[in-house]
Amino acid sequence: MSQTSPLRALRGRLLWFVADPRDVGEAAHRYVADGVLVIEGGVIRAVGPAEAILPTLPAGAEIIDHHPHLIMPGFIDAHLHMPQTQVIASYGAQLMDWLNRYTFVEEQRLAQQGHPEKLATFLLDELLANGTTTAVIYCSVHPQSAQALFAESERRNTRMIAGKVMMDRNAPEALTDTAQSSYADSKALIERWHGRGRQLYAITPRFVVTSTPEQMEAAGRLAAEHPDCHVQTHINENRAEIALANELYPEPGDYAGIYQHYGLLGPRSLLGHCIHMTDREWRRFAETGSVAVFCPTSNLFLGSGLFDWARARAEGVPVAVATDIGGGTSYSMLRTMSEAYKVLQLQGQSLSAFAALHAITLGNAKALKLDHLIGSLEPGHEADVVVLDAGAQRAMAHRLETARDLAEELFVLVTLGDERNVVATYVMGERTNPPSFSGGA
Repeated sequence: MSQTSPLRALRGRLLWFVADPRDVGEAAHRYVADGVLVIEGGVIRAVGPAEAILPTLPAGAEIIDHHPHLIMPGFIDAHLHMPQTQVIASYGAQLMDWLNRYTFVEEQRLAQQGHPEKLATFLLDELLANGTTTAVIYCSVHPQSAQALFAESERRNTRMIAGKVMMDRNAPEALTDTAQSSYADSKALIERWHGRGRQLYAITPRFVVTSTPEQMEAAGRLAAEHPDCHVQTHINENRAEIALANELYPEPGDYAGIYQHYGLLGPRSLLGHCIHMTDREWRRFAETGSVAVFCPTSNLFLGSGLFDWARARAEGVPVAVATDIGGGTSYSMLRTMSEAYKVLQLQGQSLSAFAALHAITLGNAKALKLDHLIGSLEPGHEADVVVLDAGAQRAMAHRLETARDLAEELFVLVTLGDERNVVATYVMGERTNPPSFSGGA
């Protein structure tokens, strides 16, 4: 063991996944009722039963006993908006009206000195308090918004994927860039931040409604020049949005075809919503390996529709799950999966607790092409970890008195859980300190 990297061992009930439960059933997860996770230099070095691991630890190793709590990989959120943390819970609009009435108004404030830093600090505080250690984040059109997010993430050593929004039409003048400036600003941010420490860049045309053909071409050029960057955008969220997209770009024949025409579909492309998909669009996604991002709380809140996860699986389309703050209504991936369960129930589909927890750990890691680094407790992975108390809330503890097995306990956690169930969050093996809150000013 290295003399310069402290060795830390977390003890508790360990749970992680090695495959999708919907494919292989119980063989998909690993559960150790009394386990130890050994961390050195921010990386998981060993994992297994306490009786086997503890005798191997050197004298002086720090052992933190979280038993009887659950220890899992940190949660992963595949789509959210940093500028919308003060837009969440805005009343009474569907997508296009909501953008114009609330979101675009709020996003203009990121031009103010210090405001991007304020939002970046708040967002990372809130994510970590909810056990989320990696997120895919839309910043605003202002380059300084992405700069602030990356700087704060680097300070905390979190693995984040983010990008400056590209948007040159159908938005307030104060929120528009140009095809040329968006290319140059994104290029500069990629060169500065992509692959620096744990930071990764996402090329971010907001959606086709707010980008001219020239800007879409610039986004595609960036994607071709930087194939290891992600692409993030929106598609098929709202019927009025779809009609406008196809009116602006009639030649490709459908919404997905627009992105494909500009080289923006591919295995690292993360497309939010995917609710009103045509047969041809599902095929385009499957052929290119593009990822459909399921945002259950925002789809319900904005009245957009129900995501068809069974159809995505049948078509072979990868799926990630996300909060979509601030159309989404919770930073908690547990609450997000509770709403996902209900969305699927309305369509005659099921979602077990194991499948839900896989989705927000290894499942999202695979969708982001980061499963070699995060989303697991297997040795060699980065030690981003969440500790959960399934009985932290009175109603949950009461219900758990009758739980018969792990599956029932986990279903209570997924159905009723939120940030109150998060006992601790570790980033690269270091425990984060959640900010104190004593009420509004």
